[in-house]
Amino acid sequence: MPLTLSEILQDEALRQREFPVVSRQAFLAHAGVCPLPRRVADSVAAHAQACTVDDQEEALAPGLVGQVRRLAAGLIGADHDEVSLVGPTSLALSQVAAGLQIKRGQNVLIYHDCYPSNVYPWMALADRGVEVRLMNIRELGKVRVVDVQGQVDEDTRLVALASAHYLTGWRINVDAIGRMLRSKGILFCLDAIQTLGAFPTSVAHVDILAADAHKWLLGPCAAGILYVRKEARPQIRPVVQGWHNVQCPDFLTQDDLIFHEGARRYEAGTHNFLGLHGLKASFELIQEVGIEAIAAELARKRLWLVPELVAKGYTVLHGDAHADNAGAITSFYREGTDMRVLHQKLKASGVTTSCRILPGGQSVVRVSPHYYNTDDELRRCLELV
Repeated sequence: MPLTLSEILQDEALRQREFPVVSRQAFLAHAGVCPLPRRVADSVAAHAQACTVDDQEEALAPGLVGQVRRLAAGLIGADHDEVSLVGPTSLALSQVAAGLQIKRGQNVLIYHDCYPSNVYPWMALADRGVEVRLMNIRELGKVRVVDVQGQVDEDTRLVALASAHYLTGWRINVDAIGRMLRSKGILFCLDAIQTLGAFPTSVAHVDILAADAHKWLLGPCAAGILYVRKEARPQIRPVVQGWHNVQCPDFLTQDDLIFHEGARRYEAGTHNFLGLHGLKASFELIQEVGIEAIAAELARKRLWLVPELVAKGYTVLHGDAHADNAGAITSFYREGTDMRVLHQKLKASGVTTSCRILPGGQSVVRVSPHYYNTDDELRRCLELV
């Protein structure tokens, strides 16, 4: 029988069996690096065990790579042959930036106060004579359509944004920004690691998307995806070469570099098979629980947390809990207070959060519960703060 959200939250024995971390701590830091659900860990362990008595490729679950592509494609609304399995978000975005067909004097538009993985690859384009424009916005993480529209021009080749800001949780209007950019012939690249697995994230108006599995997908580290829209492939040249993405019949080196068609063209070598077994289980768990149900539960949790924290005298980043752009992240601080002390107090009491630093130096506690966290766990956190 499919696992439902209500069953998880109402049956503590089931919750502890599916998510072993809850028997040890209230883990409220999924915007960082997640613990693995039991079925994900079991899938990885089963493949690792099978690999002790056979060739690691021979031990693969039949059709694994194709199944992972299809599950990922179903979650984002893509064709399965548009999904490459390249691992970390940083690696995927770096491949895209390095392979982008762009001329000297053209520009890319980025947001400097985004997570560094979605900043540094684009900054590196300056060495090729590309103008790297830093977006000017009024409020941390709050990127609106009008902000993007007002800062692109006829020489803009690509805009790189995050689907949600890693500190404020603000979720951009992906569809509206994407439609506007496509009407201007500008590529739209999305770092989706802070929404994929938490909120519906569609590539209907996106050209490129990258996300690792170790946050909201509840998957292994370095088991992420790279989506490149079919029509955008000619504009993103493969910059890594190996036996898997360059044609080499019978493993014999050819005289010319001829890349395979489809998603495989960005996958130079052997896949992370352990990670892909875990990623498959992660996608299947999301499919079972339902992304719409997950999103509604995360919105409900934040709607409750924000006013409680404000009542305790804290400032909450992007504190409008009712906003359509509210994500699953709640970061808060008290002016002039070293929030690292509270972070450590919470940790010592069995409540795991994250501590991050704002531009300017103010520390914040970041709370990012997932759907399987209970209201009792959130109450424990609130009592301690």
